[in-house]
Amino acid sequence: MSLNRRDWLRASVLSGLGLAAAPAAFCEPEQLIPAGYNPPKGGAIKARLSANENPYGPSPKALKTISEAAPDGFLYAGEYTKKFRKQIADEEGVPEEYILLGAGSGELLTAASLWAAYRANAGRTIVAPDPTFDALPRTAVRHGLTMERVPLVAADGYDINLNKLNDRIGSQTGMVYLCNPNNPTAIIVDPAKLRAFCESVGSKTPILVDEAYIDYTPNPKAYSMVDMVKKGHNVIITKTFSKVHGFAGLRTGYMVAKPELLEEIAKFSTNGGCLSMTTVRAASASLQDKEFIKFSLGKTQESKDFLHAALKQHGYEPLPSGANFVMFPIRMKGEDFVGRMMEQGVSVRQWKFDGQYWCRVSLGTMDQMKAFTDGLKVIS
Repeated sequence: MSLNRRDWLRASVLSGLGLAAAPAAFCEPEQLIPAGYNPPKGGAIKARLSANENPYGPSPKALKTISEAAPDGFLYAGEYTKKFRKQIADEEGVPEEYILLGAGSGELLTAASLWAAYRANAGRTIVAPDPTFDALPRTAVRHGLTMERVPLVAADGYDINLNKLNDRIGSQTGMVYLCNPNNPTAIIVDPAKLRAFCESVGSKTPILVDEAYIDYTPNPKAYSMVDMVKKGHNVIITKTFSKVHGFAGLRTGYMVAKPELLEEIAKFSTNGGCLSMTTVRAASASLQDKEFIKFSLGKTQESKDFLHAALKQHGYEPLPSGANFVMFPIRMKGEDFVGRMMEQGVSVRQWKFDGQYWCRVSLGTMDQMKAFTDGLKVIS
């Protein structure tokens, strides 16, 4: 039977994927060794738990859509990007002009930091908790801004202390940045307190809330600050498909803010122009796949419950987690802990703050979590 070119390409891509209609449990990325880590002794890495990726995604529907979109890869995605932007706007309950698309939230955080660095008559300092996700602070410093960091401490339960952030705001503050749930601690800021903060502080300086992990909170709509944008406050929200949707390698994200803010920030972004045909169509399919999101969240909670129990069994006390990773204090230098876990075939991340070394472990499949706990037994 003869096939035209498009049908042949589509059949070839489907065959190459092999997983387009497979159960989500089989849709896991290859486990790669992160750069700079010691290779495990005697074999390949068993569990990549260092990047907060979703091992169950992209969903089978998203993979199928990628295979269908691949033959159109010679086309720019403009038409589909416009439809996707409207789809996001409808999902968030805002007009389309309140949405700025990007290749992951990383592009948009970079754009926001550049906007803060180069806008006229603005403060030269960004106030942020420490530690937090460093993409925006790192770019801001490279472009001449100063970071005013507010340390997370035990007295606050390592939660972001909004009063302390407020105390650091002055005439030279150009932006407040925070990640909620925070990365690397995974702690959720109380939404009522954060709304009050947005209302009072937003009149003085823009507030950027990075909501990369908001889908893992008990009620994402209630915990999100998008409603502050709708009410006209000086708040900027970034979201990503890299986590619960499993798009870390596909790169899709968006920003929600008042149109006048987005118009300025968009000057430092591609305005959605870097979204590929396959990515934007797959993201559209994933946004509609509520069953997969439910499945993914459920599996993540199973892994989290298992991990919490295992950590406490070995005498570790994890911080409360509202994300797809867990942080806990460790009893050796962080570099040593990471290196010894890598020797067991497990990659994790480490931090040092408040005079303590910490491990951050991403939540993987149950097999990956068992590999982590097996490794923990050996080195503890």
